[in-house]
Amino acid sequence: MSVVTVQLGQCGNQVGHELFDVVCADAQDGQRKAYSTASCERFFHQTTHGADLVARAVLVDMEPKVINQSISRAAKSGRWRYGETSHFSQKQGSGNNWANGYCVHGPRHRDMVEELVRREVERCDRLAGLMAMMSVAGGTGSGVGTYVTQCLRDIYPSTFILNHLTWPYGTGEVIVQNYNSVLTLAHLYKLSDAILVHENDTVHRICSQLLNIKHISFGDVNRVIAHQLGSVLQPALTADSHGVYSRNPLGELVSSLACHPEYKLLSVSTIPQMPSASIAYSTFSWPGLLKHLRQMLISNTKMEEGIDWQVRPTAGSERTSSLTAPSFNTSLANLLILRGKDVYSAETGAFEDPALYTSWLSSQEAFNLWKSPVPFNKYEKSATVVSNSQALLRPLDNIVGKAWNMFASRAYIHQYVKFGISEEDFLDSFTSLEQVISSYSQLC
Repeated sequence: MSVVTVQLGQCGNQVGHELFDVVCADAQDGQRKAYSTASCERFFHQTTHGADLVARAVLVDMEPKVINQSISRAAKSGRWRYGETSHFSQKQGSGNNWANGYCVHGPRHRDMVEELVRREVERCDRLAGLMAMMSVAGGTGSGVGTYVTQCLRDIYPSTFILNHLTWPYGTGEVIVQNYNSVLTLAHLYKLSDAILVHENDTVHRICSQLLNIKHISFGDVNRVIAHQLGSVLQPALTADSHGVYSRNPLGELVSSLACHPEYKLLSVSTIPQMPSASIAYSTFSWPGLLKHLRQMLISNTKMEEGIDWQVRPTAGSERTSSLTAPSFNTSLANLLILRGKDVYSAETGAFEDPALYTSWLSSQEAFNLWKSPVPFNKYEKSATVVSNSQALLRPLDNIVGKAWNMFASRAYIHQYVKFGISEEDFLDSFTSLEQVISSYSQLC
């Protein structure tokens, strides 16, 4: 089954390109026919000549520069490319204004974008789901991206929709980024089956501290995000796949992790992560990798460097609100994905400990395991955990708090009102996200 990706705005198009590059390189690395076939069917279709791999993707931006760069870089790779008519752009952006994207550009170009997605869906023998990739900071990715997600939900009501969001740097990329983030998240919570989040600040630290990159570019950040996404989305064997690579990655991801409509926020941790030049000189054991990854999970640490080993699981009755005592990260559900050598010998019982999870869901229901004996992206052994937990609670609360402070002083509200967003729309969004924050805070 195939996944159609919709890349929205500058960030969505840049991360999307890196994801297809990682997936293609990984699928074509070495003699791995079944794995390669499953991966290529999932993310690419072939031309009538059978030689070219063409990404199952639609590229959307209100300015042409980034789309043109992505198309050119993909073609120059010689391994894959974007479809010749699978993109849409205009000459004027959304001015970092969510309302401009959602209320003006989205409706104005709805028919064209829907037609591009429809064509891509019709190329799939079987559609596994749709993945919309976007930032929450700017105007096109967040505003147009939210509007497009709403259209996709209307057209494909029973299809799995996963939104991948890149959260902006906390120090600020755009003065109104917190407004844009609140409006995006509140609307997507009603539309998406699950929302997978990467925080720029966290990924930046990975680039600096683990990959030893001195002058970090957005390209470096996007490649780390793409590596982590690829480790989740590439073919794997599930408990029900009976030795055949999973056919429905988005459906199984959502059903494993987003089991309650109040809890849709997913985060990712991957181990190991190191400079490519160091991989050949490093050895890993499953006990060591999984011990570190489990502690990263429960202490809400996204890197193996700086793990707080003092954090220990506690009984649900002893836990308090995560905003007042944030040390232990309680999970609703976790998906552990292991890839590489001797994967079937890995002992994963520590992730099934009931103390990791909320008291109202059994660990047998809350924990899922995927495996693949094929190494991923040059790593002999690697482990990824996708978690529906309290990991994003503090950053979400921080964004909502900053946005509310601006709203209370009526800063920049007129810039949104003039495009059709009312103060009531803001208040509805704040109310929606306060409920999400409350739900995750009380997860115990």
